[in-house]
Amino acid sequence: MTYDAFLAELALAGLTVRAFAELIGMNKNSVSNYASVGRVPTHLAVIATLLSELKGRNIGFEDVLAKIDRTPKKPRGAAKPGRFGGDRQEQLELQS
Repeated sequence: MTYDAFLAELALAGLTVRAFAELIGMNKNSVSNYASVGRVPTHLAVIATLLSELKGRNIGFEDVLAKIDRTPKKPRGAAKPGRFGGDRQEQLELQS
């Protein structure tokens, strides 16, 4: 699905990108970054389409989704202190 079609589905569902991201436990920036690609992954397209269809049929999805324990996703690539990309960082000796 194109990003523009995705935004149209969100609008039909009465959602902003921020509200959609919060609803599914994603970071808003992670969702909006798909604008630069021009497409959204299929799983996000399916969710947005289902939500807009439910809204169009006057079925409130908020109550249904409130039943789910939605734990936010952990940020990817978070390194441990002293490590970069999984490799131990070494002390650099700088010359003055």
